[in-house]
Amino acid sequence: MLSSLPFDLHDLDESIARAHATLAAEQRDDGHYVFELEADATIPAEYVLLEHFLDRIDADLQARIGVFLRAIQGNSPQNPGGWPLFHDGAMDLSASVKAYFALKAIGDDPEAPHMRRARAAILARGGAARTNVFTRIQLALFGALPWHACPVMPVEIMLLPDWFPITIWKISYWSRTVIAPLLVLMTERPVARNPHNVRIDELFVIPADQVRDYIRGPYRSLWGHAFKALDSMLRPLERFLPGRQRAIQAAIDFITPRLNGEDGLGAIYPAMANTVMMYHTLGYAPDHPDYATAWRAVRKLVTDASDRFAGASYVQPCLSPIWDTSLAAHALAEASGAGDPAVAAACDWLIPRQILDVKGDWAHRQPDAPPGGWAFQYNNAHYPDVDDTAVVGMILDRNGDPAHRAAVERARMWVLGMQSKSGGWGAFDSDNEFTYLNHIPFADHGALLDPPTADVTARCVSFLGQLNNPADRAAIARGVDYLRRDQEADGSWFGRWGTNYIYGTWSVLCALNAAGLAHDDPTISRAADWLIAKQRADGGWGEDCESYADAPHGEYHQSLPSQTAWALLGLMAAGRADHPAVLRGIAWLQSVQEADGSWTEAPYNAVGFPRVFYLRYHGYPRFFPLLAMARFRNITLGNSGRVSYGF
Repeated sequence: MLSSLPFDLHDLDESIARAHATLAAEQRDDGHYVFELEADATIPAEYVLLEHFLDRIDADLQARIGVFLRAIQGNSPQNPGGWPLFHDGAMDLSASVKAYFALKAIGDDPEAPHMRRARAAILARGGAARTNVFTRIQLALFGALPWHACPVMPVEIMLLPDWFPITIWKISYWSRTVIAPLLVLMTERPVARNPHNVRIDELFVIPADQVRDYIRGPYRSLWGHAFKALDSMLRPLERFLPGRQRAIQAAIDFITPRLNGEDGLGAIYPAMANTVMMYHTLGYAPDHPDYATAWRAVRKLVTDASDRFAGASYVQPCLSPIWDTSLAAHALAEASGAGDPAVAAACDWLIPRQILDVKGDWAHRQPDAPPGGWAFQYNNAHYPDVDDTAVVGMILDRNGDPAHRAAVERARMWVLGMQSKSGGWGAFDSDNEFTYLNHIPFADHGALLDPPTADVTARCVSFLGQLNNPADRAAIARGVDYLRRDQEADGSWFGRWGTNYIYGTWSVLCALNAAGLAHDDPTISRAADWLIAKQRADGGWGEDCESYADAPHGEYHQSLPSQTAWALLGLMAAGRADHPAVLRGIAWLQSVQEADGSWTEAPYNAVGFPRVFYLRYHGYPRFFPLLAMARFRNITLGNSGRVSYGF
């Protein structure tokens, strides 16, 4: 193999050393990493509207957000004036309506060329009446459309017992935290202060109060028709449902212990913003401790973007320090050994953030599982993340410090306790598979649940496989069986939390390797063959976020560092380190490495909700190419040809 390399190993060592030095230099003084987590125009626009809802307008900040929104507006044949959900994507109607509304609130002239382009694009798509449910609720809060444009969601849902088909315990953590304060808003129906009386009547094809079909299909199943009928039946009765004040108090009682300090309810923007509006609506003074803390949590997500657009700021959907720190530590460990001081510092930072004293919402279904997980954000004790916990557990185990053994064991026990009956794992809950709920009118985004997925299941199998505890063999076998059943016909796996089939396939191949499957197992061979078939002519890999809709799996018009690294890591886990595709992929990564030793990519590389909300982790092109190149070097110089770790 060494004689067939299309590059010099000394040059590869230099590339790895430069990438390692850059990543190590970005470590914070206390040992952790945090990179930007960028989404589309929706959240910055919602933040602008939040300030106008409250009449707490920061004109300088809004001007900076305006720079960002104008900079990411579409101007191409496929998107002549709207806003996409991801880089280079097609126009999304709901994001475009919010961005237009926000720019008008900031003070942009509706007759300015960029506003005229946006308005024409929105009207060509049916206008603001055809936006999604969350957008219509936002517009209703500003009186831009009537409340009957929104589905019926009575706050009495907070009082429903667990046996009832629709309860907050049957939906995902993110839905639960977003909906609890939103139910209060939809019940109280406040009107935004809107001090400049900003209106968007021009975005409706016919006047908003004349639209008669806000709640409409196409329905994805008979469930949709049934829930539409239920929505129609509840409308005249909603205002007369008993227990309204008790239900509002139940929502407050749910939210208060989960406020999470200045990290916010659920540590995600929509839940935080809804909480702020709820307190405002219920008459809390701005200096009330809960209200003031919730407002500060929202403001902590404001982020400077002047490195990309001069004078710009935007608002992150959340912060990702646990995820970033653990991923960076894996890359550093592969490049320079698990004893690297930077790895040790990252582990030392991670250890005290393990959640050991709170049984979060996950305990509703798994009350006997001992807490031991890590969250995604700085603090989010009620909502540890199974994916993060497995990745943190693997780097702590790999680091080898005996002081970490207790933490790894607690993580192991929690991960085992979170396995679903199907053998798979979800991200935050177990057995969250009440699929009929994705057909209620409120759930037009189709992401109300947190069922097991291949990528999260793969990470748990990888973690348990790396630990190699004989007591876990049955759980690993059930996980492997789940992954076998979930493989696509073409040999790939869907990537729920990363774009997309390349991400899912890499994740599962690492898991099957860690579980000890032979590299010639048909499941592994089919997946590796699929990855090889998707390699681009230049030697790299790329995948369009449109693969979450109807675009071909594993394809894009350009190669990307993160996805190339995932494909390479997957092929190496499948025993194909000496395949020409791997050699060409490593050479491509070297060819596009930047002067500082790192990589960047503009396209988005992850997903919050398929087809609805996408993400760009700015750290991914820093972690994964380094991990892939270093692993290739280590396998090339080693004897076994097998990846030794789960990740």
